[in-house]
Amino acid sequence: MVPLAAAWRSGAAEWTTDRRERFANDLSGPQLIAVTDDVNQEKGDDTPDAWKPPEQGYWCTYAAMWITVKHTWELTVTDAEHAALEDMLATC
Repeated sequence: MVPLAAAWRSGAAEWTTDRRERFANDLSGPQLIAVTDDVNQEKGDDTPDAWKPPEQGYWCTYAAMWITVKHTWELTVTDAEHAALEDMLATC
């Protein structure tokens, strides 16, 4: 859900190696989801202000999962990311 590089930029750089490994392998929340290779490559390490799921009907779910991961792991959110998440949540 939240790419490792995006997590690094929003607080994970200050984590211990153990915490980063737990984040990368977290299966308890909406962190790892199965997607096609094309979608995964298109998304890269982008945050919601730079990339949104191609199906607008999924934006609400995607934004809610993104926020859950950021909150659970106490990661920061940029102003641009926040605005994009608000727009996506408006589709709920």
